[in-house]
Amino acid sequence: MATYHYLNYEKAFDFCKNYFMTTGISEEDSSTIADVLTTSDLMGIESHGLQRMIMYHGGIKSGRIKPTAKPVIEKETALSAVINANDGFGHIVGKLAMQMAIDKAKEHGIGMTVVNNSTHYGIAGYYSMMAAKEGLLGFSMTNTEGMVVPTFGKTPMLGTNPIAVTMPASPYPLHIDMATSTVPAGKIEVYNKLGKPCPEGWILNAEGKVSTNPQEFIDIRASKSDGGLLPLGGAGELHSGHKGYALGVLVELMTAILSGGYTSYYVRRQKTVEKCCHWFMAVDYTMFGSREEIEAHMSRFMQEIRDSHKADGHDRIFTHGERELSNFDKVKAQGLKASEKTYAELQQIAQEAKLDASLLNEVSVS
Repeated sequence: MATYHYLNYEKAFDFCKNYFMTTGISEEDSSTIADVLTTSDLMGIESHGLQRMIMYHGGIKSGRIKPTAKPVIEKETALSAVINANDGFGHIVGKLAMQMAIDKAKEHGIGMTVVNNSTHYGIAGYYSMMAAKEGLLGFSMTNTEGMVVPTFGKTPMLGTNPIAVTMPASPYPLHIDMATSTVPAGKIEVYNKLGKPCPEGWILNAEGKVSTNPQEFIDIRASKSDGGLLPLGGAGELHSGHKGYALGVLVELMTAILSGGYTSYYVRRQKTVEKCCHWFMAVDYTMFGSREEIEAHMSRFMQEIRDSHKADGHDRIFTHGERELSNFDKVKAQGLKASEKTYAELQQIAQEAKLDASLLNEVSVS
């Protein structure tokens, strides 16, 4: 059985923030990155939380991520903007770009921004939630390093290319945050750290055959060879893998094509270059009617789904985001969980960055 360490939320947040500050990033921007990471863990998305710290640490050391880079607005209209991240942290430019979209939506009803030359920005849903917290409908997408094969192909032409949408409602907003691959790459990393085989239908090996060995994916990703993750729906067309492939292409359109940046196949092709692209949109839905009526309609619809008849063996239907957001306080109280390997990586980072490792003292171990 895998061992998990549970870390105090506030101390883990401070550890992350302090680490990024050692790289020359301001306290405010370091707090932003730490907030994206710990929010992921609070929502139970282990793949994009503390376990991502070692990737960022490696990216900074290799020069792929330039911590003190400043984003530059290349083009702007009343409704839109194109922003060059200049290889800085995706979390920092992501917050900036979404806030610009929010401000434009509040003034003109809709705002859209695109970002090029960026790096990994964490969970897509963090940015769509930013809009929802300000009473707007929020969207966010990003392309990523090429890791996903097209239907009937074995070369990873697409990224995991997540799509996030958040709409205010009660008692929980509608919150969709999904990769357009069968799973995000971070989930394969978690399985590999735990020494567990992946379910069939997640990975295609270098020969173009379905595999359950997570290490094969890790090796493919490192060598930039053929093989990778399958699109949402899996291999072929039987379970609609071609639809997941289409969604991945849609994300490339909204991120790389509109921003004039790199499509996923070219992202992180070299150890010192990343160059991914993001897209953000905020919509003031009061353009279509009263805020109260629209939000009540959304809330009523989701409650009707929860109350609808359950399939055999199931006693509850969840709406998107309900499970993650309802567990927020519980997870914060019990601590953020880190696998044995992730915990060792955090200790390694503390030693190399000369940080206070006592911030990583466990609340408990299971």
